[in-house]
Amino acid sequence: MAGLAPDAASRTAMSATYLANLAWAAGRAASAKVDILIEPINTRDIPGYFLNRQDDAHAIVAAVGAPNLMVQMDLYHCQIVEGDVAMKLRAYLPTGRVGHLQIAGVPERHEPDVGEVNYPYLFDVVDALGWDGWIGCEYRPKAATSAGLGWLRALRAESLNRR
Repeated sequence: MAGLAPDAASRTAMSATYLANLAWAAGRAASAKVDILIEPINTRDIPGYFLNRQDDAHAIVAAVGAPNLMVQMDLYHCQIVEGDVAMKLRAYLPTGRVGHLQIAGVPERHEPDVGEVNYPYLFDVVDALGWDGWIGCEYRPKAATSAGLGWLRALRAESLNRR
């Protein structure tokens, strides 16, 4: 995690430290054949968090240059900070530098079928781009966990009907 940025700290100095720490960690992880993910997080959920934007995360990954350093694209955070999620997917998935996708409903971080993001549309974009990785869910179910998976059953049924 990038961590919280102290109010008085220089962003330039923090960036240099972050890049150096990531290069060190990626080097150690590479010897164990492990990938490292960095995740931009919105400032509403974590005020003061250092890394908030997809373009910044991808620039950091490029600057470090380690093949095992990737971005976790959490579409919940991306929508809150930047919006235009489909275009972000089109820009970044083909780079091969996205290691994981994650979803939740926006704005309350409930089930992905609640809120302002059209995930069935975004899943079609992801499929068209050839993503073969996992899509994780990190949300607060409105009720019990099993009931909170109702959206997935409905999405699967809809997907089968479209084929």
